[in-house]
Amino acid sequence: MYSATFTFDTKQFDSDFHRLDALIAAAARETEGYLGEEAWEDTKSGRISNVYYWESQAGLRQLMEHPNHQEAKRRYSEWLSGYQVVISEVIRAYGDSKIDHPTTGFQGAGQACPAT
Repeated sequence: MYSATFTFDTKQFDSDFHRLDALIAAAARETEGYLGEEAWEDTKSGRISNVYYWESQAGLRQLMEHPNHQEAKRRYSEWLSGYQVVISEVIRAYGDSKIDHPTTGFQGAGQACPAT
């Protein structure tokens, strides 16, 4: 399983940003092996993180190559004052099963990690 975390600081959003954001989110959901997403905002700083999950790197690559994503990359400085992308391989995920999450049911590989 893979995740892509897009963390950014905002400037001013306009209708083009909202249009592209919705199109990119829809494109992500249509990629191969898409598992889900979540978003977080730090209320003090206004910093936002969007996390997407895929079964493999194939869907992630599909999203990165999508024309709407490419347009947003070209125009990011219109809406964002900075960003960071982290691509991760999920090696383990666990919990008490009370939260519906894209990683629910993922076993991972390697030695078991004790629940904390």
